[in-house]
Amino acid sequence: MSTTERPRILVVGGGYVGLYAARRIQKKMRYGEATVTVVDPRSYMTYQPFLPEAAAGNISPRHVVVPLRRVLPKAEVLTGRVTTIDQDRKVATVSPLVGEAYELPFDYLVIALGAVSRTFPIPGLAEQGIGMKGVEEAIGLRNHVLEQLDKADSTTDEEIRRKALTFVFVGGGFAGAETIGEVEDMARDAAKYYKNVSREDMRFILVDAADKILPEVGPKLGKYGKEHLEGRGVEVYLSTSMDSCVDGHVVLKNGLEVDSSTIVWTAGVKPNPALARYGLPLGPRGHVDCEPTLQVKGTDYIWAAGDNAQVPDLVGRKAGNENAWCPPNAQHALRQAKVLGDNVVSGMRGFPQKDYAHANKGAVAGLGLHKGVAMIVMGKMKIKLKGRLAWYMHRGYHGLAMPTWNRKIRVFADWTLAMFLKREVVSLGAMETPREEFYEAAKPAPVAAAPKEKTEEKAKAS
Repeated sequence: MSTTERPRILVVGGGYVGLYAARRIQKKMRYGEATVTVVDPRSYMTYQPFLPEAAAGNISPRHVVVPLRRVLPKAEVLTGRVTTIDQDRKVATVSPLVGEAYELPFDYLVIALGAVSRTFPIPGLAEQGIGMKGVEEAIGLRNHVLEQLDKADSTTDEEIRRKALTFVFVGGGFAGAETIGEVEDMARDAAKYYKNVSREDMRFILVDAADKILPEVGPKLGKYGKEHLEGRGVEVYLSTSMDSCVDGHVVLKNGLEVDSSTIVWTAGVKPNPALARYGLPLGPRGHVDCEPTLQVKGTDYIWAAGDNAQVPDLVGRKAGNENAWCPPNAQHALRQAKVLGDNVVSGMRGFPQKDYAHANKGAVAGLGLHKGVAMIVMGKMKIKLKGRLAWYMHRGYHGLAMPTWNRKIRVFADWTLAMFLKREVVSLGAMETPREEFYEAAKPAPVAAAPKEKTEEKAKAS
């Protein structure tokens, strides 16, 4: 860690906002003007819109993450968690991966913790559910699904086989619809290599408490997305929820009961619970309450943006919606991070800050290879696309939005190679316990008991 006397700008969180804000601050600062410190439990940023493609094997998992130390070579990157913040003393308590916690003084603070999965107290969910917020979960889901095909292909027990080939996805927003679309595509391809498994043997179920899926692209495209998934054999149950999933026995509110070894939870997100320990003003849903300048209300040295911030949508309010707030998506996170970075430097120098205002440019979603929906907003006109063209829009937008040219090139290279090479359908589930086989080989052999006859002879002799 730096021991200089320069002012410290502490960035809590190394996700999309944290990474881009830190880059922007360093770009705008003069040499030696301040020290930028980024604290995050992971040493990399994950581009979450690509997680469904990583789970399906279309993109290498390493290519959807950006190493913080490489992208921020002039910043301090600490791998750990900020557990508490003392605003009076301007000191943060950092808990590293190993060792004791320590205090870190700061002069300016950026809150960019992002969001976590929003869950409910459903019996069995914690034990059976699989999330889709990190690259680790995407890798785990891919390995898990392929492992279920391996099980179904090898067993003669019809009950085990049926449970292995039933896949339940809860949540019909972007994350849920895109993930089930990509995973169904992968499973369909993989089934070609199994003699005892076909797509007709599999059962894919999508559940959502709302009355439509993909609300971000509007009702018409949402209806098309639902019909498209159903045309591929996906069962879509709307206006319902999951009551329990103990031991993989899924019970839905509409009365449907199925046994499933795969339960994927993508039913929305909520602000990181750690925010409650920072002493910041929070909105009704736990977001940090911010001014249009992205400054935290009541402070002049703290800023917040992204999924953990409640930021007024000035464009929506100008149009007449007095309670409009910026939605938690990558489109706003990227632009907020740049404004936040500029405002931090302006605040440090005592200059006026500018408000964040951004008009919605639309939304794009991929539903598998060559399949997607897109809504492009151009002024007052909305262009709605579906099918292959929308899929090109989805890949083009997110490919260009991927941070750094290094990762952009790697992602486009993955897509290009996939045009000529078949998808990999190998399960690497053993990666989760890489030492198990070595341990079995190296552990001490149990001491064999002496034969009973020899033991009696020794006893007589003594």
